[in-house]
Amino acid sequence: MLISNVNLFFSLLASSVMIFIAALVFFNDRKSVTNIIFFMHSLVIAAWSIINYFSLTVNLDWSLFLIRSVICLAVPHVFLFLIFVLNFPSRKLSIGKRLLCLLSFLIVLMMGLSFSRFVFKGISLINGEVVPIIGTLMPTFGVVFVLTSLFTIGLVIEKYFYSKGLVKRQWLAVGLGLLIAYFLLISLVFVQVVVFKNTFFVPYSPLFIILIFVGAAYAILKHNLLNVKLIATEIFSAILLIVSLVQVFFANNITSLIINLAVFLAILVFDILLILSMTKEVEVREELGKLAHSLEKANLRLQEIDKQKTDFLSIASHQLRTPLSIAKGYIELIEDGAYGKVPAKVTKVLDDMDESNEHLVKLVDEFLDITRIEQGRTKFNFDYRDINKLCEGVIKELKGRAHDHGLKVIWKPNKKLGKIHLDEEKVRHVVFNFIDNAIKYSEKGIITVSSEKEDKGFTVRVKDQGVGFGKEDQANFFQKFYRGKNVLGSNVTGTGLGLYVCRKFIESHGGHVWARSEGLGKGGEFGFWIPLTKKTAEKANKTVNKQ
Repeated sequence: MLISNVNLFFSLLASSVMIFIAALVFFNDRKSVTNIIFFMHSLVIAAWSIINYFSLTVNLDWSLFLIRSVICLAVPHVFLFLIFVLNFPSRKLSIGKRLLCLLSFLIVLMMGLSFSRFVFKGISLINGEVVPIIGTLMPTFGVVFVLTSLFTIGLVIEKYFYSKGLVKRQWLAVGLGLLIAYFLLISLVFVQVVVFKNTFFVPYSPLFIILIFVGAAYAILKHNLLNVKLIATEIFSAILLIVSLVQVFFANNITSLIINLAVFLAILVFDILLILSMTKEVEVREELGKLAHSLEKANLRLQEIDKQKTDFLSIASHQLRTPLSIAKGYIELIEDGAYGKVPAKVTKVLDDMDESNEHLVKLVDEFLDITRIEQGRTKFNFDYRDINKLCEGVIKELKGRAHDHGLKVIWKPNKKLGKIHLDEEKVRHVVFNFIDNAIKYSEKGIITVSSEKEDKGFTVRVKDQGVGFGKEDQANFFQKFYRGKNVLGSNVTGTGLGLYVCRKFIESHGGHVWARSEGLGKGGEFGFWIPLTKKTAEKANKTVNKQ
């Protein structure tokens, strides 16, 4: 009796789970052919699960009919799952009508033959257990079941290997459930009954088949888990209401009736509030999903536009570089007297032209640096160099300009710093840019340049007593095309690219840059840190170029 109750529990559990999963899938998309096939398949197997239990427990008069019913329902199970695999993941019918007609004919034919003597001749009792007597067609049925199952498994495996992304993960879920379930069914049920006449594992068949449904349902519902959550809530709410309503009708007295009715109304209100809350959540999340998708498309479009802009800058900069270099050459030839003696007034004009030309050359070089960085074409030449000598060279070059502006440059080196692995040209560019900016944006005072050993690396700091800047500028100085609010209205020109290039050069060394100030009119500090280790710099350089 205990074994019978346990078997009934397994059958009812499996049927309930399969019907619940089928309802989730069907109500998630009632127009989908795949979902309809899955729903029909689930109902067939739920019925098969219940009949499978009673076929081994009722009296002998009904046992033969129920055992034949078990085989009858096993037929659509095998073929409906094959049709599901052939159609998934399409919402519409994607298999040929001829193939569908052929499979439908086989289903009807085999279901009809299931009740004939050719499948099961009769039944017998062996050790108190009902055992069917195999007919002449049963081996044929077995071969059809096994071959169809193997073909279905092979089809799932093939589709798994030829799919990509989400679809590949869906086929993995289907395949795992199918393989495990069929292995258990064939080895523990079919082989045991047909070969060894052992029906011990037959009551557990529904539990094995649940694995197929769980895998397939997960694959179907993976697209829209939020709606599934809502549907599951609605189904559970309906079950609770039905149970509470039944208790109302079966109340024994007026007290029980009032209590059960109050519980029913409380559950009804709770269910309505819960479903409304879930519906709102689903709508909000779906809207967020749409917005995220739109943002992703917009981001891709912006990336494409940015790439086109970079390509345009690259072409335009190269085209501008050539005439500027030619103009510079001719100016120098005229100044040197290659075309005759040059009057003093003309020499002044030529000097102004040369200065303007130099400004344009520098601007074009900045554009070229940007395009090379963004296209990953910047070439680096790392070697061990003396950072103090590098800074001294830049200071000597800019000392005259600083003096003309009434500024004094003080150099404070850390003499313990030896040779460091870096690209001399790129780091020199950064130091030059920092000191040059300090001169541009300082009307008086002292500019202090220092080098220090710090945190397994070294830093170079350039401090001035110039215009200073606010927190907004501090956060954005190293962004592309950004010009500080502290220089708006001044006569200092610029593109907002110089500091961006500096940042990229330092990041290529595995380091970082910064800008600090206590506020407007209180001076500022620009600096950078680079690691001393060679591997860190080389790794960072590769990463930046890939980006």
